[in-house]
Amino acid sequence: MTPTPDEPAFDLPGLVRDRAAEGRVKAAATRARKATEAEIAEVDPVARVVLELPLAHLDRPFDYAVPVAMADGAVPGARVKVRFGGQDVDGFVVARSAASEHEGRLAPLRRLVSPEPVLSPAVAALCEQVARRYAGVSADVRRLAVPPRHATTEKAPSPPEPPLPTDGGGCEEAWAAYPAANAFIAHLRNGQAPRAVWGTGPGEDWPALLAHLAAVALAAGRGTILCLPDHRDVARVDAALTELLGDGHHVTLQAEPGPAARYRDFLAVSRGTRRIVVGTRSAAFAPVHDLGLVVVWDDGDELHAEPRAPYPHTREVLLLRSELEGAAALVGGFARTVEADQLLRMGWAHEIALPRDAVRDRVLVGITGASDHALARDPFASTARMPREVFDAIRWGLERGPVLVQTPRVGYALKLACERCRTPARCSACSGPLELTGPTSPPRCRWCATEAPDWSCAECGATGLRAPVLGDARTADELGRTFPSVPVIASSGDRIRASVDARARIVVATPGAEPVAEGGYAVVVLLDTWWALGRDSMRAQEEALRRWCNAVGLVRPGGRALAVGDPALAALQALVRWDPAGFATREAEDRWAARLPPAARVATLTGTPGALDDLQALAALPEATDVLGPVPAPGGDEGEERLVLRVPRTLGADLAHALAEAQRLRSARKLEPVRVQLDPLEI
Repeated sequence: MTPTPDEPAFDLPGLVRDRAAEGRVKAAATRARKATEAEIAEVDPVARVVLELPLAHLDRPFDYAVPVAMADGAVPGARVKVRFGGQDVDGFVVARSAASEHEGRLAPLRRLVSPEPVLSPAVAALCEQVARRYAGVSADVRRLAVPPRHATTEKAPSPPEPPLPTDGGGCEEAWAAYPAANAFIAHLRNGQAPRAVWGTGPGEDWPALLAHLAAVALAAGRGTILCLPDHRDVARVDAALTELLGDGHHVTLQAEPGPAARYRDFLAVSRGTRRIVVGTRSAAFAPVHDLGLVVVWDDGDELHAEPRAPYPHTREVLLLRSELEGAAALVGGFARTVEADQLLRMGWAHEIALPRDAVRDRVLVGITGASDHALARDPFASTARMPREVFDAIRWGLERGPVLVQTPRVGYALKLACERCRTPARCSACSGPLELTGPTSPPRCRWCATEAPDWSCAECGATGLRAPVLGDARTADELGRTFPSVPVIASSGDRIRASVDARARIVVATPGAEPVAEGGYAVVVLLDTWWALGRDSMRAQEEALRRWCNAVGLVRPGGRALAVGDPALAALQALVRWDPAGFATREAEDRWAARLPPAARVATLTGTPGALDDLQALAALPEATDVLGPVPAPGGDEGEERLVLRVPRTLGADLAHALAEAQRLRSARKLEPVRVQLDPLEI
């Protein structure tokens, strides 16, 4: 018999009775929760939310009502979920206000993901500025700025900052070799915002000097961001800061430690318990409190260019941030980019450099076959890959410590050719190029790995092979046979050595993989300089000089460097004089004459022909815009084309605005996508 609704349920079986009671409790809780959600906060009931959607036409804040239950946690910078377009979307609260311009009823916030304010107002403004400069979407920039949430880590408190062991008083002594540095340090110590381009001298312990600047800023109650190209540079600066300040005063922001450790360090910065940040590209967006100094080291390294939309460059992000937050800025490196030279030309920054006599005392740089005496001793000095001068320099260096030999290619013998007629050796199976992988291995194809032990030239029938392009493994093998009693170490590819001790040894490394020697290298040798200069790139000479300067920068004070190449080349002449500043100035003048960046702002548009035509029709480009192309997109999908837009530098902001507006219209109309990249490293 079924009881009526007015009858008690004591006749029901126990299990059914318990389930019914549980259902009544859940229903009551649901009604109470919905009533609370429906009740809107009395103070600042409107939350302005930016959505994490990579759609250009939705790149603006939206207003939502703040329920009472979320009133305390929905602070600016907090993560929330909102209802948008019939689905739950992630977003950040950027502001709270008393009223909204929207006349209709506001939808309430769906859920408060976390009350932790991870998007600071300064970083939110920076993301908008970066998106505007690169004609991108601010959601893509926030993805670079704020790491993914790690809930367990977020619950733990950040340890407080320990007492500062120094007031930065030793900074002037550490920078004593640079006369112009005193003014920069004095302004930094007084809480001002000096800006400089630092031409680092060879043999300099630059991580220690940067650590001293961070200590000065910290003693003045301000934070520091130090951006480096890769994790090995981060490790060097990390060690220098630890040695100077001890543990607990800085964090390193990079992907290698894992998501939990990265989020823990990010929270320590966001909560203000750490005010010195060392890291790679993403560290430029770190939410440092009271930011006083931003530093980018080796800004010419391509690792500073973000490979994801909107493709910002670390240097430009930090310079924008310096302007927005009134922080000091330092662009440093052994070499100098044309963009850094532009900062000096504009008067935006001042130069910090070594005097010429100090440079001469640091290192002696030479080029093989540069004198009649050298050619008389070795008639093949101008044509041999390793002339006699190279071996003499290595012997001289081994008597005093380690020797670095830089070669631009990884591998053993990367290309093979007929010994008699110089015809490139090809695979008989697929016509791919042949290579040698070791001193005893037979030739094999680089494409299909087919071995060719009985190869013969199809042109002349000869069976002998020569190697016009040699890699680091072959170089190490040759030097090992020449100096059998000396250890030879290779550092390249996925086997990179971070450091070596001060004992006599030969280190063969590719550019960017050079280990740091204890006390510095006695001699640095640069092989195959023609290879670096032969790249089909607008920046070929600038990049070659940067790589050489970075290698020579590892020499010990009083050491030597020797380059194998044509003494008449401008880049090698700049290296001999250690004059990367003068080279950057001359390169800038050539760029101005050719209307190339940084004299002009350039945008590349990549997409299908129809999509490019649509974007051109929608974009209100400045009248002075040069439209170059379209041409087949290099490295793109089949059928894609690339268009290049160029405007004078003064119209760069107008070009970015026009492209951003066109992208919003295309996004709203759901047209085919077009990849827009402003100021690419390569055109």
